[in-house]
Amino acid sequence: MKIRILAAGGKMPGWVQEGYSEYARRLPREMTLELVEIPLGQRGQKNSPAMADKARRKEGEAMLAALGPREHVVALDVLGKPWSTEQLSRQLADWQMLGENVSLLIGGPDGLADEARARARQRWSLSPLTLPHPLVRVVLAEQLYRAWTLLTGHPYHK
Repeated sequence: MKIRILAAGGKMPGWVQEGYSEYARRLPREMTLELVEIPLGQRGQKNSPAMADKARRKEGEAMLAALGPREHVVALDVLGKPWSTEQLSRQLADWQMLGENVSLLIGGPDGLADEARARARQRWSLSPLTLPHPLVRVVLAEQLYRAWTLLTGHPYHK
């Protein structure tokens, strides 16, 4: 199974790439993790609501274009369902049983486009806190690795 993270934004600090890469490389060949960066939509200096909405829609269109027709899509959304690590581990097992690749969507500074959110079969909230987007990539990769270790009985989770 391939898990893809489709994240709006690019030009991340080195610590983000290092943290993400560390956990992505720890996953086994049969559960690869891939990061796909979606360019941010154009925002003006004043970032009016109309500009933010237009940028969010453009990001959503790019995310939808990057999705395959048979992917299981999960939107990371503050209003989504929070999962414990154990629940994420069960989700991971369920995703493996589906026999489809999984794409996790991370919106830009103004959130996910409604169209991208509508394409998702699940909505997941990492936290009720507002997290910086660079940190979400690292936390997400670590939690996926942790969930896999729980499934396989690896001692990392203990």
